[in-house]
Amino acid sequence: MKQRLGWVVALALGVTFASGLALAQTAGSDTAEQKSLPMDELRAFAEIFGRIKQDYVEPVDDKQLLEYAIRGMLSGLDPHSSYLNEEEYNDIQVGTSGEFGGLGIEVGMEDGFVKVIAPIDDTPAQRAGVEAGDVIVRLDEKPVKGMSLEEAVNLMRGKPGSEIVLTIVRENQDKPIKITIVRDVIKVVSVKNRMLDGGFGYIRLSHFQSRTTEDMLKAISKLRSEAGGELKGLVLDLRNNPGGVLNGAVAVSDAFLTDGLIVYTKGRVDESQLNFKAAPDDVLEGAPMVVLVNGGSASASEIVAGALQDHKRAVIMGSRSFGKGSVQTIIPINDSSAVKLTTARYFTPSGRSIQAEGIVPDIELGGIKVSPVEVSEVAPVKESDLAGHLENGNGKEKTPGSKKAKKTTNLALEDYELSEALNLLKGLYLLQGGE
Repeated sequence: MKQRLGWVVALALGVTFASGLALAQTAGSDTAEQKSLPMDELRAFAEIFGRIKQDYVEPVDDKQLLEYAIRGMLSGLDPHSSYLNEEEYNDIQVGTSGEFGGLGIEVGMEDGFVKVIAPIDDTPAQRAGVEAGDVIVRLDEKPVKGMSLEEAVNLMRGKPGSEIVLTIVRENQDKPIKITIVRDVIKVVSVKNRMLDGGFGYIRLSHFQSRTTEDMLKAISKLRSEAGGELKGLVLDLRNNPGGVLNGAVAVSDAFLTDGLIVYTKGRVDESQLNFKAAPDDVLEGAPMVVLVNGGSASASEIVAGALQDHKRAVIMGSRSFGKGSVQTIIPINDSSAVKLTTARYFTPSGRSIQAEGIVPDIELGGIKVSPVEVSEVAPVKESDLAGHLENGNGKEKTPGSKKAKKTTNLALEDYELSEALNLLKGLYLLQGGE
């Protein structure tokens, strides 16, 4: 056994010395720190490795045991760094191409449980009632506590048409709730649009993909045509948008800005120092904007909201965003595996870090739902109803009730936050001299 342990120690130290040398060559400023190897901890690692090989209740393959060690090392850094085996690496490269069945939720780890960052629009999870902030404690009957995020995600994936039961703990609920979801092929439509009222447009971005900006510009062009050639204002809805492609977020921000920084990143190595600046054009030509965010707005969504807020290009409305302000880099190890490593932090143009803080809206709105009230059939008495009232002096007196009000759906009943955004947008338009 001593001979075997000695071999394990030599192997561990050899690998570590080689890694330390490589690191020292790539980052000269940290040379002294990297040359100082924790010998006692390395001996402890080798001892534990040997004990597992000798005493564990079942035989464990060396390769598998080392993979477990790598996974543990990365998962201890932060919730977003991880080891990617061949299957996981392929999934990252494929993205949402429909190669597997899923639920349609963006998730992370919190206190050993899976936390829903946001359900994706028009997916099984959203239709079943999963909400941003939900904490998943069981998948079918399997407790999530003790699983890695990758293990939990693999359990949630499966054949389209198959069912899974999520046991969820939700804020303001007295006890856990169970939600049955039927898996489906996830195809994300990242851009939706509609005309709200009288020349005011609405764009919904559910995710940032490589084509998001192109699709958004087409949607704005369509809305502009519907409005008669010019939009009076735009609501950009980023609620429950979990992020996506960084370049997509930069390009969306750039569409509404004419100059200055959009976002910058800071890390320890030169490659992580990036600055993104706006080009001199604005697709709305200065028309007012309101951006909606909430606790499910993360990463790329926060980049857009932070840039437009810092440049005072839009009013941010809703609730504080998720607060994922870190950059992950996929580093291939070989043809079949890679490391997803956090390498930098995002900063808004004014120098604010998004990480663990999120974007605080300019106007905060709680989770409010409104319901209709009964309106009295007896109309209130007005001056024009009084006998012998004075004429208004404009030369022509309006006959009460001669002009019927246009019947419209009450947006506040459908979506209170969107209704408030539209009201604010109308006010901003009037302040700019609109009629």
